[in-house]
Amino acid sequence: MARNESLVALNGTHLSYIGHDCKEIPPFLGDRYGRFAKRLDLSFNQLRSLAGLKVFTGLEELVVDNNLLGNDLRLPRLPNLHTLTLNKNQLTDIEALLDHLADVTPALEYLSLLGNEACPNQLVSPDKDEDDYQRYRYFVLHKLPHLKFLDTRKVTKTEVMEATARGAFMKVVKPKSENLSIEPRSESYPLPYTPLPRGSRDARSHKGVFAKCRYVYYGKHSEGNRFIRNDQL
Repeated sequence: MARNESLVALNGTHLSYIGHDCKEIPPFLGDRYGRFAKRLDLSFNQLRSLAGLKVFTGLEELVVDNNLLGNDLRLPRLPNLHTLTLNKNQLTDIEALLDHLADVTPALEYLSLLGNEACPNQLVSPDKDEDDYQRYRYFVLHKLPHLKFLDTRKVTKTEVMEATARGAFMKVVKPKSENLSIEPRSESYPLPYTPLPRGSRDARSHKGVFAKCRYVYYGKHSEGNRFIRNDQL
């Protein structure tokens, strides 16, 4: 127990447990920190389930980038959660997830799904274009009309109007192939895309979501890390 707790980074109500290859949320995290944690970062693990969140009743921000979360993802009801980032997991079917989030996270305003097949971003799916991504945004906003930020962009009034009028007809279709194994990249795409830099494995520096840090990431892995909030303008 003591050894595991030594791997936790705690800053006030902000809790990080990053890069420890855990397959489920360690029970001691909830037992010790669940009652007061407001922000929880579980990135760079091997999580397939978030069932252990049921004791984090006051959670406001949840970061679970670079895990193994799939279409069976379920969250407990988190009435105060306003920020959720699920970048680079294994989500391929967006509709069930959005319906679930609408039910259990009523205060959600900031959502990022980059690096999932369900999010048709060109950096992940070279065969997709900006029109595919925009249709995805309309569908997400149809399901979650209170979002202020989706992925790398602020939600606009025009998008909300379009989502209200036509978003229901812009569902992202799950690929027919069930074989989602990653093929070796060509020289044109030498590295798998990740919306977060490798340096974010350090629990002390993993802040690259929705611009809640004072710096900006640059370089080819920077997409998805710059979010501007009103209080920064």
